Parts: sequence; C-alpha cells; structure tokens
Amino acid sequence: MKPLNLLGHSLWVVLLLLVTLAAGVAIGETSISLPVIAQVLANKLWAAGYVLDPIDEGIVWNYRLTRALVAAACGAGLSISGVVLQSLLRNPLADPYLLGISAGASTGAVLVAIMGLGAGAISLSLGAFAGAVAAFALVALLASASRGANSAGQIILAGIAGSQLFNALTAFLITKSASAEQARGIMFWLLGNLSGVRWSSVTLALPVVLVGLLVCLWHRRALDAFTFGSDAAASLGVPVRQVQGVLIATVALVTAVMVSIVGSIGFVGLVIPHAVRLLVGVRHARLLPLSALCGALFLVAADVLSRTLIKGQVLPIGVITALVGAPVFALILIRGSRSR
Repeated sequence: MKPLNLLGHSLWVVLLLLVTLAAGVAIGETSISLPVIAQVLANKLWAAGYVLDPIDEGIVWNYRLTRALVAAACGAGLSISGVVLQSLLRNPLADPYLLGISAGASTGAVLVAIMGLGAGAISLSLGAFAGAVAAFALVALLASASRGANSAGQIILAGIAGSQLFNALTAFLITKSASAEQARGIMFWLLGNLSGVRWSSVTLALPVVLVGLLVCLWHRRALDAFTFGSDAAASLGVPVRQVQGVLIATVALVTAVMVSIVGSIGFVGLVIPHAVRLLVGVRHARLLPLSALCGALFLVAADVLSRTLIKGQVLPIGVITALVGAPVFALILIRGSRSR
C-alpha cells in the first residue's frame, strides 16, 4: 500500500482525539454537557468567573480530565515503545508486554508498594523502571545465551519466559505480603486502572511521553536503518550499541512510568504500530508521531468504553484493549497476508 499524506492523516487523528477527549470528560455516570466543560476549563485556565456547580466542576477538573489525559499519554507511550522495539528487533510481535518489560515494571512497582522498599524514598515509577530494566536485561541475557539462528525469534521466546517469571514474582509478593484489601486493589490495578489518577499523574506521564517521543524522533534515521538489521545500520555509520542502549532505556522508562500509574495494558504497543504502517509506511519520521496520536486516541476511546459498557461498573481498561485489540490484530494479519 502506498504511504499516505502524513499531515492530512495527523490533522484528522488530532481532530478525532480532541473529540474523544471531550467524550471522555462528558460521558460517565453523571453526564456533563460540553458548554459546562468549556466553562470549567475557562475558570481553571483563565479565571473566567463562570458560576458552576462545585460537584460538576470537581468531576470535570479533578477526575475525568486527568483520567482522559493520562489515558492519552499512556496510549501514546505504549505505541511508540512498540514501534521502537519492532524496529530494533525486526520482529512484528515485539512490544513491551511480550518482551517482559511490563511484567518487570509491575514487579518493581508492587515491591515498592507492598514492602515499602526504600522507606518512601523510592517512588513507584523508579521501582517500576528498575524492574523494567532488570526484566529486559534478563531477557537479553537469555536470548544471547541461546544459540538459535533466528535471534529475533530467540528474544521473543526469552521475553515470554521472562514475562512469566516476573508475573510469578509479582503474584508471590502479593500472596506473601499483601492484605486481602491490598491484593484486590493491586490485582485490579494490574489489569489497567485509571480510577486513581490525578494531576500529579498527568504532570508525570505527559512530560515522560513527550521526551520519549522526541528521543525516538531524534533517532528516526537510525531506526530506519535498523529495519534492515543491525549490520546494515552499522554499515551506514550508526553507532549500534549506543543507539540500542538509548532507545531501550527510553522504552523501559516510558513503559515503567505508564505501568506505575495505570498498571499493565496490553495490545496497544502491538496493534497500533501495525495499523499505522498500513497508512503511512515504515519511515519512522511518519510512523512515530502518527502512532503516538493513534495510540492516544485508541486508549481514550477504550477508557470511555470501560466506564459505559456495563452500567454502574468500571471495567479494567486492559480488558477492553484485549477485547478490541485481539480481533483488530487478527484483521491486520489477514489483510497483510492477502496483500502479499
């Protein structure tokens, strides 16, 4: 398929994202009209002085807007992480969850939350980052120790093993050290939970995603070269080890921060890059920004569904992404096989 215009597609996706963000703020157990939302934003941002119901104002500003913004940041971050890993490893199945990065981040965050590691000096994000780095280091070690011919396939298999190991460690920590109430909360969080996010989460998630996107865009040409393999990248003058280290650390940081805030959310980093490649091709100058926008749109829409699918209940957002992502990924595979 011929790559399509990036600017045109980006404008449409930005418009859809803004509409979806508005829907995320308006829709819920208590419906809030768009004029009220606009007045709340005017009051908070420019001290406009509109007289509003304090309850509606609190719902919009302190709950739904923060939830929508964190969902957008999380979707964007996971999508660009999937793009980078698929390029570096030359494997269409690579994403932070399949490679065990998310599982390691979950273990690190749970360890901090349950055991109080560092006596409060270590935040959930730092704990998650340490766990993510440890998980990927283990996966890389397992892959390098194996002697299969297909190195990309080996690292995927190693990622599955590492993911199972860290998931087991997380379950062990919860069973051994958490109370019944803590265990219920952590298990719900591990499936993806946006209920507890506030402005402190927004001020952490958005800058991390923006910095991660800028770092990846800075290395866009190197990522293009990695599409043909590390040897080809080296022959083109790319400092392979240095670029790999920077990009893997960036992916680990972005994934760790997202996991520490909302828990594990699958399929975003796997499905979105494939869908965007069908639109704009494989050049990372196009692929990265549009993947970030589409990932943000996807996860905000999934969050709206998680709050409205069952009346009076909020589903874990990871359940929604799996229910939507699995058939979409199947359609992408079918379409890709027919186009060959």
